[in-house]
Amino acid sequence: MSNMILAFVVLGLVVLLAAQDWRRSVKAVLILVVLEGALRKWVLPQASQFIYFLKDFVLIGAYLRYFLLSRSQNQIFTKTPVILTLLGCMAVWGGLQAFNPSLGSVVIGLFGIKNYFLYIPLIWLVPQIFETEEELYQFIRNYLLLLIPVGLLAIAQFFSPPTSPLNIYAWGEEAPGIAVSGLGTVRVTGTFSYLSGYTTYLLACLCLLLPMLTRPQPRLWQLLTLTEVVLLAITSFMTLSRGVILGSILMILGYLGIQALVNFSSFFHSVRKIFLPALIGFIVLSQSFRSAFDSFFTRAAANEDVPGRITDSFIEPIRNLKLKGLDGYGLGSTFQGNFMLRKTFHLSPGELIPVYYESEMGRIALEVGPVGFFLWYGLRLILLYSLFKVYLKLSHPFLRQLALSAFVYQGVTFISQVVYNHTANVYHWFFYGFILLLPHLQRVDQWQKAQQPGLLYGYPTYISGASHQ
Repeated sequence: MSNMILAFVVLGLVVLLAAQDWRRSVKAVLILVVLEGALRKWVLPQASQFIYFLKDFVLIGAYLRYFLLSRSQNQIFTKTPVILTLLGCMAVWGGLQAFNPSLGSVVIGLFGIKNYFLYIPLIWLVPQIFETEEELYQFIRNYLLLLIPVGLLAIAQFFSPPTSPLNIYAWGEEAPGIAVSGLGTVRVTGTFSYLSGYTTYLLACLCLLLPMLTRPQPRLWQLLTLTEVVLLAITSFMTLSRGVILGSILMILGYLGIQALVNFSSFFHSVRKIFLPALIGFIVLSQSFRSAFDSFFTRAAANEDVPGRITDSFIEPIRNLKLKGLDGYGLGSTFQGNFMLRKTFHLSPGELIPVYYESEMGRIALEVGPVGFFLWYGLRLILLYSLFKVYLKLSHPFLRQLALSAFVYQGVTFISQVVYNHTANVYHWFFYGFILLLPHLQRVDQWQKAQQPGLLYGYPTYISGASHQ
């Protein structure tokens, strides 16, 4: 009990510190997503569960500062009425499902609310974090630098035995043994607690790298970007995950294919810029890291269930929606951490779910029923459509390509785990913040260019309605 009290005191201090600067806190969350697993596995394994929730309390502090003590949000909500309406309906229905008697305890429902809704406000915070396109570019390029030490760690894990201290999951002895597949090699996790977190991170980095490859950069940053691409390619195969390889291929094809349909000159420019990094990555992978290549294809050849798993993702929700009429089993009922929650807080068992579930869509159908299912995926479809509209309207090359890459990422991962993959949850809603961020940055850039003659004569640079003047 004393340890729990201490944990709540520390988390309270985290909230207070995060509330001091909400913009810096949101950026800190993106970094914590990458470092959280390392802290849980090697630095403070005895505080693994506490560290798991650390980024959530940092976000809570940022939200308190932004929504209660800041004037920045006054106009931003009026720009998303359809999104707000759908989100409000989903919040009401989700709130009701959080108290569903089938859960056995409202504590499970509260954790369900956290998993569904905690990261959604990033849609409105992200547009006010960056003042200019250059500031956004510098953040992205600096953030991608994390891929270098994480990738090198993953390579060290791949060539280490499964019993190595490098190859452990979070929660130590309570976690399952490290996954071994292919030619007896481990499936690397990098700094992440489990494999799913690392594969999600790799796809998110690819989403940011695609526009960076075509943006003019100094020679040093070009070399660093090329290094990041090569490490991403190598360690993607080292995960032995068919999902991350298939997802990467679909993202690249979608990114180039849409450009070819909408703007062929932009497509040609992207192909020319991407071809060399792709060729170098393939040569390095096939020659210097042939064992990773061979391990992946050995596993892929031994398991041909990918088409069935994709099909099941759409069949599961249809089957599951028939189980309880308009009702569901409650928000959070399929959360993989429920056993530990019930054990820790001595909660009563909930109603037994009579079917097997794996896919995200099937789990959402079980938890919130048909009403919540169509509200949730209706919201996500509207967001996806809004992101594509932003891509079509933007004219600035880098911002336009960021919008396209984010759209393709969201489309490719639409049926993947989001609600119960906290790494994906953060990136998912961060990228949807581009719906408001990128048009704002283009307006700022256009205004600055229009004001340059005036600046020579000493006129002030004031942008009416812009964030944090």
